[in-house]
Amino acid sequence: MVVLPLLFLLGSQFLRSRGELHSSAIAMLTQAALEWTGPLPCDQWDCDCAFQQQRGCCCAADHMFKLETDSFGRVFHLWHDVMTLKYKVKKLTDYNQIAFKATMDPSNSKINSRSSLLCFGPFVADVPIPYAITSLNDGNAYNPSLGVFAAPWAGVYVFSYTVYSHVGEGESLYYNVQLMKNGKVAVSVWENNREDYEDNSNQVVVLELVRGDLVYVQLVAGRKLCKDLQFNIFTGYILYPNAGDHGY
Repeated sequence: MVVLPLLFLLGSQFLRSRGELHSSAIAMLTQAALEWTGPLPCDQWDCDCAFQQQRGCCCAADHMFKLETDSFGRVFHLWHDVMTLKYKVKKLTDYNQIAFKATMDPSNSKINSRSSLLCFGPFVADVPIPYAITSLNDGNAYNPSLGVFAAPWAGVYVFSYTVYSHVGEGESLYYNVQLMKNGKVAVSVWENNREDYEDNSNQVVVLELVRGDLVYVQLVAGRKLCKDLQFNIFTGYILYPNAGDHGY
């Protein structure tokens, strides 16, 4: 039983200095290792660790392998966290740049036969209003050709629109303008009286949208907007994004 302590004592001395042991001691250590039949203190003990001057003893192999595996796992999770952070930064910077302001183009009007005024409408069906002149369109989510805003991110948005109309004396100020979300009325403003010949109305609404939702303003069938159409304005912007939306 004295061979094993001697084995490790001489082995440790050998690892500290290659020239400290006499050749006969090395031979004894080698013979003791070869003759040993009992359990080894290290499950994967390799005599090359001691006798061929290998500093990285295989007894540490399991520990090194575990360290390598743990390190890989930590690096992988760190990479995942970095990519998640990259997505959040991109989202925060992108949504801050979603806003638009558009006005009606007076050239989209026509002469009204009853009043000889330039008017948009009346039409036989509900018609989206083409706010074709854009002074702001950050994020390019608003399509001025169609007058339609398509939500690029899920989130909460703020929309407002101003309606202005001026009709001839003796005519009825007759309009009904609705803000639509995916074809359904969200809010509306209307006027139907002969007490004044010009008026304006305003509406502001906060809507929760998912990506791809469509928002636009439409003129109800049979109604009209006349004169100075550039005073009709449609605006919108994102208030904050929905953190659950992970698309780009």
